[in-house]
Amino acid sequence: MRLIEEGAVTLNGAPATDPRARVAEGDAVEIRLEPAEDVETLPEDIPLVVVYEDADLIVIDKPAGMVVHPAPGQWTGTLVNALLQHCGESLSGIGGEKRPGIVHRIDKDTSGLLVAAKTDRAHHGLAAQFERHTVDRHYLALVHGVPDVADPRLRGIRGVTFEAGGIVKIATGIDRHRTDRQRQAVTFSGGRHAVTRARVAQVFGTPPAAALMDCWLETGRTHQIRVHLSHAGHGLIGDPVYGGNRKLSPRAVGEAGAAAAAAFPRQALHAATLGFVHPVSGEDLSFASPLPPDMAALVATLGGPAR
Repeated sequence: MRLIEEGAVTLNGAPATDPRARVAEGDAVEIRLEPAEDVETLPEDIPLVVVYEDADLIVIDKPAGMVVHPAPGQWTGTLVNALLQHCGESLSGIGGEKRPGIVHRIDKDTSGLLVAAKTDRAHHGLAAQFERHTVDRHYLALVHGVPDVADPRLRGIRGVTFEAGGIVKIATGIDRHRTDRQRQAVTFSGGRHAVTRARVAQVFGTPPAAALMDCWLETGRTHQIRVHLSHAGHGLIGDPVYGGNRKLSPRAVGEAGAAAAAAFPRQALHAATLGFVHPVSGEDLSFASPLPPDMAALVATLGGPAR
């Protein structure tokens, strides 16, 4: 409709005026679009929580709400804008203007640890480790329900198996949703192979109604943990895309706990640990980030100590 109002659409050589007009076989419709403007990525003075930094790489504790790299709809205020200001000319050029130094990413509304490369050598070395799945990444997730290896429902879900120590393994393909291209979906025909492992770290409620899960990745697909836990029937609290419409029972977690979970404004997911081999020095590096204040407050309200 906007293109018609702007005179950018013609029908059989004449300006189109009615967005509800029917088009017949043989009609010629022409749409004139202005070439997209190239948006320059500029440094911005945005505070960063730097966990580690040397001449080759930098580890950031990203807050929830920060986009990692510029993209349509969010060209400014991203982690890349902040890194360009903080690192100056030292940021790796691999990835182009929009993604300099970015080796991996976490969702906008996921908090936690992320490493960026400051040199091309470090970028190649880190990318190779992610490709080989040797990077150690653990996430903390607050989910609806409590996964139980003895639950016949859970045992009956395709792609879900169990390992020693109460570990739930979820192995499926992940691909774009057929009708909603902004979402990902589990598939068993095609898609990219994805493996998530998780175990219960804390249980909340009487009877048990929610859990804090320790999740770790063998692969790193878009929205992987969110998609896999939803597939297993334990969607993340606060997840507007994959969490469903479930609510915690006030009888189980109290009025305050149920209200806090219902009002939680983002998926309750935090990248808590990150370990890798330094791509230049060969040193084993490992970093940990505690739960951010919003997730820690939710844990406390649900009746458990913050981790």
